[in-house]
Amino acid sequence: MKRELLLLVLAVFSCSIYAQKRVSGTVYDAGLNEPLPGVNVVVKGTAKGTSTDFDGNFVLSDVNVGDVLVFSYISFKTQEVTVSELAVYNVYLQEDLNSLDEVVVIGYGTQTKKEITGAVSVVGSETIEELNPQRIEQALQGQVAGVQITSSSGSPGAASNIRIRGISTNGDNRPLILVDGNVIEDLSVINPGDIESINVLKDATAGIYGVRAANGVVLITTKTGRRNTGLKFSYNAYGGFQETSRRLPLLNATEYALIVNEAHAAGGQPNPFPVVGNLGQGTDWQDRVFQRAPIFNHDISVSGGGEKSTYSASASLLTQDGIVGGDKANFKRWTTRINYNLDLFEKVKLTANLLYTGTERSALPENSLGSVLFNALNNAPTFSVRDANGDFTLAEGLGNEVINPVAQIANTFNDTDVQRISGKFGLDYEVLPNITAVTSLQFNYAEVEGRSFLPEVFYGSGKVFNIDRNVVSTSDNIFRDYTFDAFLNYDTILGENHDLKATLGMSVFKTRGKFSGFTGFDIPDNSFKNAFIENASDVVDNFINGGDEFDSRLLSYFARVQYNYAGKYLLSAVIRRDGSTAFGPRNRFGWFPSGSAGWVVSEEEFLRDSNFITFMKFRGSYGIVGNDRIPANAFRSVLSGEGAYVFDDQLLFGQAVGLISNPEIQWEEQKTLDVGVDMRLFKDHVNITADYFNRRTENLLVSPPVSGILGASAPGSGSPVVNAGTVENRGFEFAFGYDESINEDLSFGINYNVTFLDNEVISVNNGVGFIPGGAFGVGQEPPSRMEDGFPLGYFYGLETDGLFQNVGEVSAHATQANAAPGDLRFVDQNGDGVIDLDDRTYIGDPIPDATMGLNISVNYKNWDFGAYAFASIGNEIVRNYERNQPLVNRSVYTLNRWRGEGTSTTFPRVTTGATSNTLFSDFFVEDGSFVRIQNVQLGYTLPSDWMEKMGADSLRFYLSVNNLYTFTEYKGYDPSASSGAPIGGGIDQGFYPVPRTYFLGVNFKF
Repeated sequence: MKRELLLLVLAVFSCSIYAQKRVSGTVYDAGLNEPLPGVNVVVKGTAKGTSTDFDGNFVLSDVNVGDVLVFSYISFKTQEVTVSELAVYNVYLQEDLNSLDEVVVIGYGTQTKKEITGAVSVVGSETIEELNPQRIEQALQGQVAGVQITSSSGSPGAASNIRIRGISTNGDNRPLILVDGNVIEDLSVINPGDIESINVLKDATAGIYGVRAANGVVLITTKTGRRNTGLKFSYNAYGGFQETSRRLPLLNATEYALIVNEAHAAGGQPNPFPVVGNLGQGTDWQDRVFQRAPIFNHDISVSGGGEKSTYSASASLLTQDGIVGGDKANFKRWTTRINYNLDLFEKVKLTANLLYTGTERSALPENSLGSVLFNALNNAPTFSVRDANGDFTLAEGLGNEVINPVAQIANTFNDTDVQRISGKFGLDYEVLPNITAVTSLQFNYAEVEGRSFLPEVFYGSGKVFNIDRNVVSTSDNIFRDYTFDAFLNYDTILGENHDLKATLGMSVFKTRGKFSGFTGFDIPDNSFKNAFIENASDVVDNFINGGDEFDSRLLSYFARVQYNYAGKYLLSAVIRRDGSTAFGPRNRFGWFPSGSAGWVVSEEEFLRDSNFITFMKFRGSYGIVGNDRIPANAFRSVLSGEGAYVFDDQLLFGQAVGLISNPEIQWEEQKTLDVGVDMRLFKDHVNITADYFNRRTENLLVSPPVSGILGASAPGSGSPVVNAGTVENRGFEFAFGYDESINEDLSFGINYNVTFLDNEVISVNNGVGFIPGGAFGVGQEPPSRMEDGFPLGYFYGLETDGLFQNVGEVSAHATQANAAPGDLRFVDQNGDGVIDLDDRTYIGDPIPDATMGLNISVNYKNWDFGAYAFASIGNEIVRNYERNQPLVNRSVYTLNRWRGEGTSTTFPRVTTGATSNTLFSDFFVEDGSFVRIQNVQLGYTLPSDWMEKMGADSLRFYLSVNNLYTFTEYKGYDPSASSGAPIGGGIDQGFYPVPRTYFLGVNFKF
């Protein structure tokens, strides 16, 4: 019996020994397909483990089948692999953009996410690659709480408007944008494929950047290589086509003729169309101007690094035609970028990057009275594109602004070429073990050449766009700026728990510009190919009276202290002294302090072992930031105006005083409060961020109305700039994320963010209490205002109360000019019995009450799927693309017009007679809320073993659709578009719609 028992024990032991094995493998960065050194490899539930070597290799002995290996690395998602009969494992770790240990750029330094005490949001390269944006701003749309992106136009190369936490001033609301530390005003020069990450600073912690950071800061970091890695290549390309996402429903020729006849009959005039039966559908002018347009993008990059250096270089080419005009609205961009980092000596590091960008853009008239789309909407469907002789038809009888849009495209020549080079060179020197000196020089140089040609053309009788004498205009502008930064960083740990960092430095910024332009007439053959100044017979210097240069400068000193106690209690304080040449000697410098604090509650004993709360941090910040974005020399009188003088009975032009000066103007100040919480729940599967913010802008820089006696209306002159206003933005931000790996093959993630915003003008002390702006119709009062107690740029017009249904209602109502049954009935706000301009009131505003974004991603084996949507809720848009003329075309909504008592309560009668229906009122104001499915993408990555056989790293193909569908009740082309003007935004004069785009793309790494 003992012998049998001993044999059984030996058998079990031998089986156990047999099950134990030696495993090895290599760990890779899944994004770059490069080995990762230093990855921790641990057998789950034990202390047995190792780390990968320089080449990413690991070896573990005495491992049992069924054991779970845990692979972990800073800023990468932890991965678990179950040991099977295999002896070799290749593991690919995915970068974790939500890692608490991820290093985030915050301004003159970095911090981990865990240490940040300000409101900072991050968008990674994966998100940018999924969206395939033509411009970087599109990658922020709906991705970051508190950041609103609106398109100024959907035309190729058109810029977008970035607003961080509302509109804080009636002037320039653009945030400061830094690319690798260099100021970049125009994001069209950057290839989105070069971006590694985008960090958005939204609160007072942006104050470390001083005056230019009053509207927030966008920090863009471009891709670079990694140390000790071989040469890697990456090729990305996509191609596809674009189409309009919407066509407005208009009357066809028969419907149009019937409506026109009815209007003329109501006005006591004969019918223009005695016979309508043979008119049919007529010409659909939208079909004639919209088209499918191609878009292609290619970019290739190389990267790598040695023991002491990293490098990367890339080149890209984008070409995009317009959905209106095709190659007449083309945009081309080519970029070349080089990044290089080197340890020159043991204590000296060099950082260098260089970016060259060239762009060519052709543009058509858009977003204005007389634009191509404006004409397509208003031209009569009874006109053909060309007449029997093959000439373009004339839009006779449609007013002075409406012309044949196809002829307009053919006769528009407007090109702009930009050549730009930007760079940064920096040195870091370790003075002492705890002190590092940093200095850098950033520069931008750009040449912008423009050429436009207006050929002799006749569009119809009395048209304002008729050209009797052809004219060419050229411009050649040069812009230069540089920034020099020098600062000391001190970093030490006192004892075990006291982490202290300090920064002390200065910054100098200078920007200059030189303008040159000429206008010439009588170009030979009336041809664009001959449209050069040297071919003109009569040439005028556009800057003969000066105003062709500018020069502005900033000088700043700053200090920051950051304290971290035991990873639980965080403090940061900043003081900055900024000086600007925008202000006079007495007010040139200002002091701007800010501070922030954080409490990592999850590091406390009572939460440290919580299975529910993985991480929790409360934080708050408050600070003051200055703003100097006003016209240069506003504090002093300069000869930048134009004067007309008579000598010897001849009219001569010379210089005169320009903008009326105000030597007392001072800094506009923004006081920002933020209180927030960051949480990770359920072992980091749930991510929550919430913020309350209050941004109050005081001493607003505005231009008051002044008497004409002072000369403010003279050419080149203007009203003085004064400090006379206060604006407040209050709001709440909430972001939620959830990701889950169901098994080794299936994972998914969902991210949602929402921002609620309340904008209010507190005061306007300019003498009249308001500032008007914007334009509606022809010859009407400005429809927008900045006024105490209302949102900035709200719509100010007449309020309607349905339609007059009969003569009795007209008689019983307040006196309204030319009122008749079927007309709009306006509310007598002041009760004086007369409807006039004094009855105007608040009828809407263009600022949304809430904006939100939603991202969904699913990965199954080698397949990946992503969908992204964003929304704007509670904003209004003014419909201003309809020309009020008897013979212009109209929308199909006109078919629901008033035709007799009780037939309609919303849409007025049609008539050629005089009415008040065209006065600006809430009849033209619509709900601009929308939800847009911005991107849907499906991708497939070839299996890694296939790639190994090909000698490549990865190959992915994908199909993608941008701007798939927009849910909205707005009748116009695009509810997401806006001019971006603080006063006058949200007025649609026929916005060029953002196109729907279909892509087929490839990502190849080798």
